[in-house]
Formats: sequence, C-alpha cells, structure tokens
Amino acid sequence: MLTFILLGTAEAAAEAAEGGFGINFDILETNLINLSIVIGVVVYFGRGFLGNVLSDRRSKIEEAITEAEQRLKTAQESLADWQQKLAQAQAEADKIRRRAEEDAKAAREAILAQATKDIERLRESAGQDMETARERAIAELRSRVTAMALQQVESQLRSELDEGRQQQLVDRSIALLGG
Repeated sequence: MLTFILLGTAEAAAEAAEGGFGINFDILETNLINLSIVIGVVVYFGRGFLGNVLSDRRSKIEEAITEAEQRLKTAQESLADWQQKLAQAQAEADKIRRRAEEDAKAAREAILAQATKDIERLRESAGQDMETARERAIAELRSRVTAMALQQVESQLRSELDEGRQQQLVDRSIALLGG
C-alpha cells in the first residue's frame, strides 16, 4: 500500500487532475503520512514483541553482568588467597635461607674449631715424637759412648796391667771393701 502511494505513475497523476483518485506528489507531506503509518503499525503490532525482546535482552545483560561480577569477586578472592600464600612462601623461604646461613656459619665455626684442635694435637704429637726421638737418640748415643769407653778402658787395661799390677789392684779393692 505504501509503495502504491509513493510510486505513482503519470497516468495516476492525470486522473487526479481530472477529479478522480490520485497520488499526492508532495514529498514532505507523503513522507510524514507514510512515516506516521509505519510507526503506528510498528507500535501497534511490535509493542508486545519488541517489549518481550527488549526485556529478554535486558534480563540476559543483567545476568551476564551479575555473573561477571560474581566471577570478578571469585577471582579477587582467589588472587587474595594466592597473594597470601605467596607472602607465606616468601616468608618461609627467607626463614629457611636465614636458618641455612646460620647453620653454615655454625658449621664453619665448628670446622675451624676442630681444625684448630687437630693442628694443636698434631703439634703436641709432633713435639712428643721429637722428644721421644731425641731421648732415644741420646740413650743410643750414651750406650755407644759407654760401650766405646768400656772398650777403650779394657784395651788400655790389658795393655797397661800386668800380673803384678792386677794383684795390687785386687788387693786394694778388697781393702776398700772392708776385708
């Protein structure tokens, strides 16, 4: 019907001029009439449909917003939990690192103390070994000197003592002993 009103022909215009039914070629007037008819039809027939579509669309948007807000809240809670766990893990790592440093320092000091004791013990042992070796050397030297002295004395006595002198020496020793 609208197309008929807008798309008139020259014949229709001629009929309208003779006093019959015709098409109005005034564009402003016909557009306003056509537009008001279209809006009226859309409002009348589309009110319920358009209202339902818009209300469904609105409820879906509201659901999506609510769901997005819920996911945001859950994500924020999860983020807070993970941040707290991260802070705890970092605190635990710092505590473990400090404890390891203290243990390493204590172990170093214990090793140094043990090394000092071992060095001291080795020095004492070396000193004792040297003293023992010295005493052994002195004792061996004394025994050799004594043996050499006895040999020399024996050889001197054999060469210098004859029978008469031996008798004199025995007699004098007996006299000294009290006999």
